[in-house]
Amino acid sequence: MTRRVGLVAGRVLVYVLIWAGLALLIAAAGIRFFWGRISVGQMLLNLVSVETDGGGGAIVWLGILGVGVLPLLLTLGIALWQYTRRRKRRAAGGGGEDHSRRPQWIRRAVAAALVAAVFVGGATAFATTVGVADYIKAANSKYDIGDYYVEPTVTSDENKRNLVLIYLESGEATLADDQLFEKDSFAPLKEATPAEAGWRSVENFQQYEGGGWTMAGLVSTQCGVPLKGVGSSDDSSATGDLDDDGETYLGGSTCLGDVLAKHGYTNVFLGGANSSFAAKDTYLSSHGYSEEKGLSDWRALDEPEENFRKDWGLSDERLMAHAKEEIDRLHAESEKTGQPFNLSMLTLDTHEPVHVYDYCNVDTENKVTSVFSCSMSQVAGFVDYMKEKGYLEDTAVVIMGDHLKHMSAGDAFHEQLDHHENRTIFNRIWVPGQDPTVTLRPGVDQLNMYPTILEAAGLTLKDREAGLGVSAFAPEIPARSAQAMEPEPYIELLDSLSPQFYAEAWTGR
Repeated sequence: MTRRVGLVAGRVLVYVLIWAGLALLIAAAGIRFFWGRISVGQMLLNLVSVETDGGGGAIVWLGILGVGVLPLLLTLGIALWQYTRRRKRRAAGGGGEDHSRRPQWIRRAVAAALVAAVFVGGATAFATTVGVADYIKAANSKYDIGDYYVEPTVTSDENKRNLVLIYLESGEATLADDQLFEKDSFAPLKEATPAEAGWRSVENFQQYEGGGWTMAGLVSTQCGVPLKGVGSSDDSSATGDLDDDGETYLGGSTCLGDVLAKHGYTNVFLGGANSSFAAKDTYLSSHGYSEEKGLSDWRALDEPEENFRKDWGLSDERLMAHAKEEIDRLHAESEKTGQPFNLSMLTLDTHEPVHVYDYCNVDTENKVTSVFSCSMSQVAGFVDYMKEKGYLEDTAVVIMGDHLKHMSAGDAFHEQLDHHENRTIFNRIWVPGQDPTVTLRPGVDQLNMYPTILEAAGLTLKDREAGLGVSAFAPEIPARSAQAMEPEPYIELLDSLSPQFYAEAWTGR
C-alpha cells in the first residue's frame, strides 16, 4: 500500500511540474511578445485589474486560454498518453523491456530529465521576463524612498489658473526623428506648439527607471513616486485592506488631483479605454477627480461602432471632439464661479497592436508611423481650438507621453529603437504670460513633472519640491533632494521596495 501511494504521489508531482513548467513558459512567451520584459510590480498591478472589454480585449482572452487552459490540456494529454502506453504494455505481458532493469531505469531517467527541463526552463524564462532577480535585489536595497519623499506644501495659490493635461499614449520623442522613420510623426503637434509662441519643453525628458506603462506614467507624474504595488509592503494588513474593498489606490499619498482639489479645482479625466482597466478609475477617484469618462460613457452617448477599436476603445478623433465640448463647459463654469479646473486626458490610437481608424489616412509603408501622425493631428486640433477660443490666455497646458514606446516582440521599430542611445519622451508646456526667457531644466525624469505641473498651474511650492521631484522650472536642486543623488544610487533608490513607505502610501496608516 505504501509503495502504491508513493507511486501515485510521484506521478501527480510529475504532472504538476509539467503543468507548471508549461504555464510559466507560455506566460513568459506571451509577455515577451505583447509587452517585452516587465517588472514583478508591473505584473502584479495589472494582473488583478485586467478587462476583456476595452482593456486589452483579445489579449486578455489569449492569456486566459494560453496560460490557464492550454497547459492543462497538454498535461492531461501527456497523462493520457502515458496511461495508454502502460495499459498496452500490461496487455502485452510486459514486453521485452521488463526483463531488464537497465532499459527501464534509463527510460525513467530520461523522462525525469525531460520533466525537469520543462519546469526549470519555464521557471527560468518567466523569472527572467518579469525581473525576479531585480525584485530580490530591490528587496535588499539599503535605500528607502521615504527618506527622500517630500510632501507637497503650497505656500500660495494667488496665481492659480486652469490646467489642461494631455497624456500621449506611447508618446516617445524619438519617433520625431525623420532620419530614422519615414516622417516626423509629431510634426502636426510641433506646429501647434511652437517655441516662438511661448511653448516650452524639457529637453531630454526621461522615463523614470522602472517605469514604462500607463499607470506608472500617471502615478510618477502626478504623485512624484515610482509605482509599486502593495506587494512592496511587508505590512500584511496593507494587502488585506486593498484586496477587500478596492476603494482606494495609493490612498495614503498626496497626488496632483488632491492638491488641486484642495485649492478649489474641478478635476475631470477623459479617456477612450475602459476606465477600470489597471484600476485607473479607482486611482482617479482616490485623488481628487470628481468626474472621469471612459468607454462606457462614450457608448452611452451612442457613438457609432466604427469609432471604437474592439481591444481598447474610442478613437482619438472622437475623444478630442468630446474634449472640446468638455473644456467649453468647464471654462464657462470657471468664469461663473471663479474657481479653476483641471481637464486631464489620455489618448489611445497609438497603443499597439496597430489599429487604423477610418479618419486616418495611411501614407507611410509602416502603418504605425501614420497612426502616430494622425493621433498627433487630433491633439494639435484640440490645441488650436483652445487658442481660437481664447482659453490659452488663462489656461496652462502640459502635453507629454505617458511612457516610451513598448518594444515587445510584436511591436514595430525594433531596428530603429532597440539600440538607440537616448530614447526620450515628447513634451510641451504652455504657461500664460510666462517670461519668454524662462527655460526648463533638461534631463529630468517623470518624477519631476509632479511639481512642474503644479507650478504651471500657478501654485507656489515650498522649495519647489513634491514627492521625489523638483520642478523643472527650478534651475537649482536642493542638496538634500533625491534629484541631487548620483545616477547609480538614484536608480537604486527608485528600484528599492521601500516597504514601510508603500505600506503607508497604500493604506494611509
